[in-house]
Amino acid sequence: MPIKVAVIGVGAFGRNHARVYRQLQQAGSVRLVGVVDPEMARAEAVAREFGCTAFGSVEQMMNAHSDVQAASVAVPTVLHLEVARALMETGVDVLIEKPVAATLVEADELIRLAAQHTRVAQVGHLERFNPAVRATLPLITRPMFFEVHRLSVFSPRALDVDVVLDLMIHDLDIVLTFVKSGVKEIRAVGLPILSSKVDIANVRIEFESGCVANFTASRVSTERVRKLRFFQAGQYISIDYGRQDVLVFSVGGTGEAAHSFAKDANEWGTQGGGNPQISMAKPAITAEEPLLAEIAAFLQSVRERSRPVVSLEDGRRALELGLAILGEIARHAGRIGLGRS
Repeated sequence: MPIKVAVIGVGAFGRNHARVYRQLQQAGSVRLVGVVDPEMARAEAVAREFGCTAFGSVEQMMNAHSDVQAASVAVPTVLHLEVARALMETGVDVLIEKPVAATLVEADELIRLAAQHTRVAQVGHLERFNPAVRATLPLITRPMFFEVHRLSVFSPRALDVDVVLDLMIHDLDIVLTFVKSGVKEIRAVGLPILSSKVDIANVRIEFESGCVANFTASRVSTERVRKLRFFQAGQYISIDYGRQDVLVFSVGGTGEAAHSFAKDANEWGTQGGGNPQISMAKPAITAEEPLLAEIAAFLQSVRERSRPVVSLEDGRRALELGLAILGEIARHAGRIGLGRS
């Protein structure tokens, strides 16, 4: 039986959720019954485009379709708790866009509600489903240094949160997943440029494991860059999120995973700088739209009643680190007198 689904909030990204559900509906796995948005003209336009019904509120939708089983929550962050609560209390599983909530108190309440109502609740950390990230996971040994850049041109989308919770949070989630260590120290600087929120930020994090990670995020760039690079013993690994590819540079004797990829190095050419001791390999990757993979994983958890790939607890960890970074940015601004008249 197809799972009956809905999308709450059909702005730029919510519309994409509706598009993917419609695509999956054509394959017979789901049925998109409705989209919800307080701006009815927008809801009606998306509903016409994807062949479903438009509603102005969750209550209206549930009165008309009490059999909805799962929904994407793509409303502004400050409304995540309110909307997800209304859905979970009526028995609907939820895919909540990142960041999971505006505060840790709200994130904790979402965790409590999901447990109380036995709901599947997944957080939309999209890069977890990027094929390049998935191909990198088997290569992880003990990362010790990260350099991460996520740059975007300015858009009025998602200006309800700072760039740290808008863009950088993707990479915070990935690095937390790779490192699996507590945070020891944070140094951060950020500036508002074209909005009232922080639009560009640079962060240095030292983890308890000794790993250090540098992050740069900007939504006022002239170019679009989404890259993560890290070093571990005998290896340098580079991920290009946008191109969905991974390059692995290995020095001999770096473990079974590296050796298996080193066998393929001859096919790709090698030798960084002509050094025969360094081999380069590209793990085999099948291109896939991360949002499609994310929603498919969510629906699988709904069917199987299983823990989602990105849990509410995962979302809370990324949010906690993002909020700590924003606190450091504010303290840095205070120390140098930034923003004082």
